Amino acid sequence: MLPTPRRLVRPTPVTALSASPAWLAVLLSALAASACAGDPPGGSGKTFSYASLEPTHLTPGRETSVQGLYVLDALFDTLTRISPSGRPDNDEAESITSPDQRTWTIKIKPGLTFHNGEPVTAHSYVNAWNAAAYGPNAWVNGFYFAHIDGYDALNPQDPDGKGPRSAPAPRTRALAGLKVRDGRTFQVRLSAPFSQFPLTLAFLGFAPLPRAAFADLKGFDRAPIGNGPFQMDGAWQHNRQIKVRKNARYHGIRPARTDGITFKIYATRETAFTDLLAGRVDIMRSIPAPLVPRAQREMKGRFRAVPSSTMEYLEFPLYDKRFQNPDLRRAISMAIDRQAIVNGVYNGRYRPTGTILPPIVPGYRPNACGETCTYQPQKARRLLGKAGGWHGPLELSVARQDSTDQQWMVDVANQLRQNLGIGDIKLRVVPQADYLPMLQRHGATGPYRATWVMDYPGAENYLTARCSAGNRQEYDGSACRGLISKGDAAPSMSQSLPFYQQAEDVLFKDLPVIPLWNRQDTAAHSARLTGVNVDPYVFPLVRLDRIAIK
Repeated sequence: MLPTPRRLVRPTPVTALSASPAWLAVLLSALAASACAGDPPGGSGKTFSYASLEPTHLTPGRETSVQGLYVLDALFDTLTRISPSGRPDNDEAESITSPDQRTWTIKIKPGLTFHNGEPVTAHSYVNAWNAAAYGPNAWVNGFYFAHIDGYDALNPQDPDGKGPRSAPAPRTRALAGLKVRDGRTFQVRLSAPFSQFPLTLAFLGFAPLPRAAFADLKGFDRAPIGNGPFQMDGAWQHNRQIKVRKNARYHGIRPARTDGITFKIYATRETAFTDLLAGRVDIMRSIPAPLVPRAQREMKGRFRAVPSSTMEYLEFPLYDKRFQNPDLRRAISMAIDRQAIVNGVYNGRYRPTGTILPPIVPGYRPNACGETCTYQPQKARRLLGKAGGWHGPLELSVARQDSTDQQWMVDVANQLRQNLGIGDIKLRVVPQADYLPMLQRHGATGPYRATWVMDYPGAENYLTARCSAGNRQEYDGSACRGLISKGDAAPSMSQSLPFYQQAEDVLFKDLPVIPLWNRQDTAAHSARLTGVNVDPYVFPLVRLDRIAIK
C-alpha cells in the first residue's frame, strides 16, 4: 500500500540513522545463457538470478541508470539506508551529528572492510566524494556534491559557454569542505544549511571507494571492489551477465541469506519475461504492462504491484534554439492525451500526472502543472501558431527497453501529427546502454523520453537534477535553484516543502520538461524463492539480501 509520508530528517542535532535496502540487480541480454538442464536458474547451490538490462557503469559515482544501481547496491553499503517506511537510518555510519545543519560530523562504525580486506575508513569516503565531484572526471553523479564547500572550485565555469574557450582546469582536486579528523571520523562543511543531508547519504553515489579503485579506475568499473553483502564473482560480462557471491567478510547490517546472485542481462524485458515463465530466471521487476495480466494469471500469487517512485517525462533539448520558445513546449504538452496512452499502452495501470513529484514523496500535489498538462488540442494548435509553427522534421528519441516505451512514443507522434499538424515525425530508438551517454553529449535533436527513480524520498531529489547548473538540457534553472536552496536551509521537512513546491512551480512556468505519468512497479518471482517482499524505496523493488532459497 502507499506509505504514509512522514518527516524524513530528524531535527538537529542529528543522531545515528540505520538502514536496510538492497538494490542489486543487473541484467542479461537476449543472448543470456540459460541455466543447464536440471540446474536452478541462478546456477548450482543456494543462488538465484535476477533479470534486467545492461548497466552503463559499475562505479558508484558514475552510474545513474537503475540497471547499474541494482548491482551496486548488492556490492556497496552507504552511510545511511532508507527503511521500508521511508525513513533514513544508519548503515555504515555510527553517528551523524550537526549543531547547525551546515557542519556535519560523521563517524563510521568500527570493523568494516572492503571485499579485498582493506578497512573502510574516513579516507575511503572522502576520496570517493572528491573523485565524483572533480569536474574533469565528468562523473554523472558529481552534482550531488554541490552542497559541499569547494564544489565550485572543482568545477570552474566555462568562460564563453559554447565558444572556443574551455573551462580552466581546477586548481585543486579536493573539496574544501571535507576534513578527515581520524581514521573513522570526517567532517563535512556545506555551503549552506541543508536539513536533508543525512537523507541524501543513502544514495549510492555517496558510497566509499577502496584505495585499489584509484590504481585502475577503468578496470575497477568492470570488477568493482565494494563493501556490501555481495562481492563480484568474476568480471562484468557485458550484455551477458554479472555474477556476485556472498561476502564472507561482511560485518554490516545486511547479511546475505543466499550464496550469490546472477544478474542476467537482457536486450528487452519481453525476452526476460519469457525466461521468467520458462523458469530460466528467478526474479524480474518492471514487467511490461501488456504482460501483467499473464503474470498475474500464471505466477500463482508470486506477482506483486506497488505504487512507484518512477516518473515518466518528455524533456526538451533547450540547447537547440528551435525548442526555446515556451509556447511551443506548452503546445506539445497540451496536444498529448495522457489518459488515452495510459489506457491503450498500460491497460490503465499507470497514473497520468501533472507533477514532477510522485505521490509517495512528501510535497506531492495532484496536477501542480495545471492546464498546461491537460489535453486541450485546439488550444495546443493556437499556441503552436503563436510560437511560429513548426518547420521541418521532428525527431523523438526513446531507449530500447521494452515495446511499451516505443509504443507510447509512437502514440505521442501520432497525436502531435493529428493535433498540431506536424507531418514529418521520426522515432529514434537507442539501445539502453547508449541512451544516457547520448543525452549527456547533446545527441538528441528533439523531445526525448526521460524518467526519474528516486535516489532518496525527498522532493529536492527530483528537483535539483532538473535545475542544476550544467544540466543536460542547458536549462537555466537559477530561479528554481534559489528556491531549492531556501528549502534546503529550512529547519525541518514541513518547513522546506513550500519552497520546493515553489521551485516546482518555476519548472512549470518555464517548462523545460513535461510530466506524463507515474508508473506502477511490478515484480514476479519463481516458486523456489522465499522472503521476496516488495519495497518501493529500493531500486530492485525487493530487498535482495533478505531473499532465501526454499
